[in-house]
Amino acid sequence: MMLRLKKEINLFKYNYMKLRVRLFALLTLGSLLFASSVRADEGMWLPYLINKAAYADMQKNGLKLTPEEIYSANHSSLKDAIVLFGRGCTGEVISDQGLILTNHHCGFGSIQSVSTVGKDYLFDGFWAQSLKEEIPITGLTVKFLVRFEDVTMKILGNVGANASEKVRKELIEDNIRRVTSQAIDGTTYDAVVKEFYDGNEYYMFVYQTYKDIRLVGTPPQSIGKFGADTDNWMWPRHTGDFSMFRVYVDKNNKPAAYSKENVPLKPAHYLPINASGVKEGDFTMIMGFPGTTNRYMTSWGVNQAIEETNPSIVSIRRKKLDIMGEDMANDPATRIQYASKYASTANYWKYFIGQTRGLQRLNVAEKKHQLEARFEDWANQNEARKDRYGNTLPLFDSAFTAKRAIAKTMVYYNEAFFRGAETPGFAASFSELIATIEKAEKTKDPYLAKQAMKEKQANADAFFKDFNVNTDKKLLAAMLEMFFKEVPQNQQPEWLITMAKKYDNNFSKLADEIISESIFSNPEKVKKLLEKPKIKKIQEDPAYVCYMAFSKKYKDLKESSAKADEQFTKAKRLFVDGLKQFQTERQFYPDANQTMRLTWGRVGGYNPADAKTYNYFTTYQGILDKEDPTNPEFVVPAKLKELFLNKDFGRWADNGTLKVCYIHNTDITGGNSGSPVMNGKGELIGLAFDGNWEAMSGDIAFEPSYQRTISVDIRYVLFIIDKFAGAERLIKEMKIVD
Repeated sequence: MMLRLKKEINLFKYNYMKLRVRLFALLTLGSLLFASSVRADEGMWLPYLINKAAYADMQKNGLKLTPEEIYSANHSSLKDAIVLFGRGCTGEVISDQGLILTNHHCGFGSIQSVSTVGKDYLFDGFWAQSLKEEIPITGLTVKFLVRFEDVTMKILGNVGANASEKVRKELIEDNIRRVTSQAIDGTTYDAVVKEFYDGNEYYMFVYQTYKDIRLVGTPPQSIGKFGADTDNWMWPRHTGDFSMFRVYVDKNNKPAAYSKENVPLKPAHYLPINASGVKEGDFTMIMGFPGTTNRYMTSWGVNQAIEETNPSIVSIRRKKLDIMGEDMANDPATRIQYASKYASTANYWKYFIGQTRGLQRLNVAEKKHQLEARFEDWANQNEARKDRYGNTLPLFDSAFTAKRAIAKTMVYYNEAFFRGAETPGFAASFSELIATIEKAEKTKDPYLAKQAMKEKQANADAFFKDFNVNTDKKLLAAMLEMFFKEVPQNQQPEWLITMAKKYDNNFSKLADEIISESIFSNPEKVKKLLEKPKIKKIQEDPAYVCYMAFSKKYKDLKESSAKADEQFTKAKRLFVDGLKQFQTERQFYPDANQTMRLTWGRVGGYNPADAKTYNYFTTYQGILDKEDPTNPEFVVPAKLKELFLNKDFGRWADNGTLKVCYIHNTDITGGNSGSPVMNGKGELIGLAFDGNWEAMSGDIAFEPSYQRTISVDIRYVLFIIDKFAGAERLIKEMKIVD
């Protein structure tokens, strides 16, 4: 049996991997650590428990820090300089005054939120000349990780092995509420428990959240977004993708709501900046908050992505981009209002094109299928394994077969409707006000309703700031028409079928009447409603009726697939658990789930295709070569061009030239945007901002031959701050070493 198992493992290595798997090791069943016998390319690792052998291996490759200097719950360490920026990016503290560095595209929404036609910080950039000039960003937060804890036994201890998926889920949710509540009781912390290895392990993360965050500086988008959609996900890149913010606190250095009396944060740790540059083969290390990967996805999931999910997302988003783009091109105010919405839509429109291409090119579905066949053979080799894992693949097959009928439909609900026109969703948000009014009437508490109306007015002000009624009409018409044509009628809301018939499939006319007649497309109508709200008026509003019709049908469809969802959840948990038993020589790491991770590798180029070789860095010359004054994506600001032509690079040059970006083989994904790239001393040498086109399938299947992180060289960042912006005060604030 052992001989047969070894043959199977060798066969798997040959057919599936076809490459050297260079990973950190991870102790399973609750203990996480690094392996000492492999080099890091693949894997986003929890940096909380580093064993001595692994530390020695990293040290041989360039690491100069102790494990405690990387992560410590009790003392200052690297983790104290890394923040979860906003809702899904990473940032790092780079001064003893709470200065935060992140990507331009991570700060894009915040920059847009304080931009106007008269003060267009997206187009012109912004540099505060003093602390007083730094601009508060409403709603922006940063989170610092305080500590981490393995809570697997606390979450699963009372969950029986034979519990149904429904009972299991309820018990786990109750346990999570109890554990997180106990962890933050009497503190100002937040806590979250995340599942790992598809529900086989659980870890708790305790955070401190700061809410007074201010914009300090940003280059114009001609620098911060140079190349825009054309160059997105591509190498070579020449993008100065960075922006700067600051964390403010009360006089006791504690989190506080915005106040003029607040002062800059005194951080537990901040990153010094190394301006000596990088060369090929240099050690690089990234810490950040990667969002989501699906490295243990099955062949069923890959085929569904290729055939149904990805093409649908691409088609819907392309239509939305065309509508927004046309209106943005015709009106400066609309361009600012929709800049962030357009950018976020475009980013993953192109991503899903590239992912599909990568999955097909690398034959990922077939490789997954081969692994599954070997897994099934292994599971059936003895009764104990057969009893536990023998039904795993049939569960997957049953779940995907049941869900296939609505897979495309659910994409259309989410992408075409819930993420489509904004008026229906804004109308639906008033259901919360209805509930509050009813509660206020029942409890005879008028203050409750008044407070809710005040908050809703603030929400309305924010909503209408970035809203164009004519653009929303076009989006609603296009999305309803796409939905009606692409989704089977038995999966559509009856409301849509009725309206399509009533308006003779003229969706432009339908959308025009919904938006025009709705209270929720007009700020004055909303203000009037909030002065004297009437439940019936809200419930009968055409946009509200539209949303509720879609929401009800969506929930019905979700309920119809509840059994399949439970089968899928169980199958994933068993599959990953079984893989650990089956592939004893493989080092397993958990999928990304927006928790702090560490990855390390080396600077270096790659060969993307036959007869093609990419160098590991780009220079200012590439910006001049790409310049096209007729194309907004490739405009070079006059001052920047002058600095380039005069080779006025200041102290930031490298042997007489100015390097802009570089690549290295660290493993990142969405959420790592803004992550610090550090050398072996924990000094900042760059800012991660993208992955490369040839490895767009990387969230599902890592490909070491192609996978690269694209980072902006910290010296280019400093050059822009110093020579282009003249923000000398910020340069002086940082600790810069050579």
